[in-house]
Amino acid sequence: MAQYMDMDTLRFILHETLDIKQICAYERFQDYDKDSFDIFLDSTKDYADKVMYPCFREMDEKPAHFKDGKIIVHPVVEDYIKHSAENGTIGASFDYEVGGMQLPGSLYSCYSFIQHCANNNLHGYSGLIGGAAKLIVSFGTQELIDTYVPPMIAGKWSGTMCLTEPQAGSSLSDVKTSAKPNEDGSYQITGQKIFISGGDHEYCENFVHLVLARIEGAPTGTKGISLFVIPKKRIKNDGSLEPNDVVTIADFQKLGQRGYCTTHLVFGEQDNCKGWLVGSPHHGLRYMFQMMNGARIEVGITAAGVATAAYHASLQYAKERPQGRRIQAGGIKNTSAEQTTIINHPDVRRMLLLQKAITEGSLAILLQTAYYHDMEVAGPEADKEHYNDLLEILTPIAKTYPSEMGRVSISNGLQVLGGYGFCTDFVLQQYYRDIRIMALYEGTTGIQSLDLLGRKVVMKNGEAMKRLTKELITTIKAASNYDDLKPFADQLKNASKSLQEVLMHLLQYAMKGENERYIADASIFMEMMSNVVIAWQWLKMATTAKTALVTGKMTYSADFYESKIHTMKFYFKYELPKILATKETLMHKDSLTIIEEAASVL
Repeated sequence: MAQYMDMDTLRFILHETLDIKQICAYERFQDYDKDSFDIFLDSTKDYADKVMYPCFREMDEKPAHFKDGKIIVHPVVEDYIKHSAENGTIGASFDYEVGGMQLPGSLYSCYSFIQHCANNNLHGYSGLIGGAAKLIVSFGTQELIDTYVPPMIAGKWSGTMCLTEPQAGSSLSDVKTSAKPNEDGSYQITGQKIFISGGDHEYCENFVHLVLARIEGAPTGTKGISLFVIPKKRIKNDGSLEPNDVVTIADFQKLGQRGYCTTHLVFGEQDNCKGWLVGSPHHGLRYMFQMMNGARIEVGITAAGVATAAYHASLQYAKERPQGRRIQAGGIKNTSAEQTTIINHPDVRRMLLLQKAITEGSLAILLQTAYYHDMEVAGPEADKEHYNDLLEILTPIAKTYPSEMGRVSISNGLQVLGGYGFCTDFVLQQYYRDIRIMALYEGTTGIQSLDLLGRKVVMKNGEAMKRLTKELITTIKAASNYDDLKPFADQLKNASKSLQEVLMHLLQYAMKGENERYIADASIFMEMMSNVVIAWQWLKMATTAKTALVTGKMTYSADFYESKIHTMKFYFKYELPKILATKETLMHKDSLTIIEEAASVL
């Protein structure tokens, strides 16, 4: 079977760079240790090898679709949901008391990453069940928890998040789905939702939709949005199920991720759809953000998984494909010599190293973010705000960098294959199509960038940004202890200063009330800050690798550790200097995209 990921790299980041075993000292995770982590990861990889990867291409060739009023998905979905329920991963992070495993988020992220590397069509089917059930556990009444969560964790009932409407898109303040109170405490629901991932199929007997809607008479805008549990089938007094006037009318046919269904749902067409309020009225968007933030991290993990699998596919091709000959000294090509494999050509190696730098850097920042979440949940009470702030500021980056740069990575991988990369005989074109959705899912890159610059870097008077800067300084100091890493530590220090300079420049507009000017180039700021953050992760990995080489305490070969240092050097030569271009753009005096200044140019 073709290799689609490297378990050694995953373990290196988890165990050596993050030293994840330290979280096991806290009460919530005390039942786990390094050995149990590795057993869990090995079993995940084994299932991915045997069940998930073999049907990856078939799920693209035979996509989910709507037929005769039903959503038809690949039969492997049934096996996958059943397996996820049996091994407890649907409710992996839940408390023991509600049937969960209290699994650290760092480990669940590894689990998710392995599965997305193997087959990015499948994990969402179980992941959304867990996310929806967790939202009910967090904010629902005990009655809602007792009614819906057990069959969801058991994989019998599925779960979704329903935000987007045809007329509103990402503008949730324009949600029109309505809720009218009934005498029995339920609400009469009317409306429709689009782009609902995993919204319907034949392998779960019920679907628990978590829906944003507006109670009649509620305030306008996002402050008037409430959250409701709306099952496809409601429970009768005798425990049986009956239709709840939730109708699937279509499945969107997509460019990629074709095996993962995306539905259009209509609620209350016959005026017989009931929903039950979650939490307090008008607080629905705040509740939903728990699931949305988790979903954003999950999208980043998906993107990293897709790009990683594509990297290994192009790497394998480059090792096997003979073409051309190496250029000898003096610029002479020996045409009588045997052809060399293309991995020996410098430009091909550049593209492969770029893929390696992007994919492993993406995995590192995602696991770093998961570690901060674990510390927020389980660590000392006095440190919770610290880790929450770090989690807040890194979430938009952890979603966006793997999504945007993962696409660049796969594009380079396709280029490695040349003309074959453009043909359906080879898998790179599928990965290229699959990853394109990631920059759109759960808030587009533009929305994530607005969140980063407009909210996260300025929240609490910049406290989160200060905390992140301190994390960078810690890594810079550690790297500076090694003479051959010190130049790169200095380069990251200067890059961080450039980022601060740009931020101070932009904040001038915010302080003058020119808010549109402040956020006009938020996506460019995201690009710059992401570059610095990934450089931080690479310097951290290189320092870990260097320490292993110097001390001789090596889990892996010397070549493995040297490869991490080499890739860090590549990133600092080819990628980090790009912040100079973004800096020039962000500090440029001209504003060319605000409508008052350029209304007639398009």
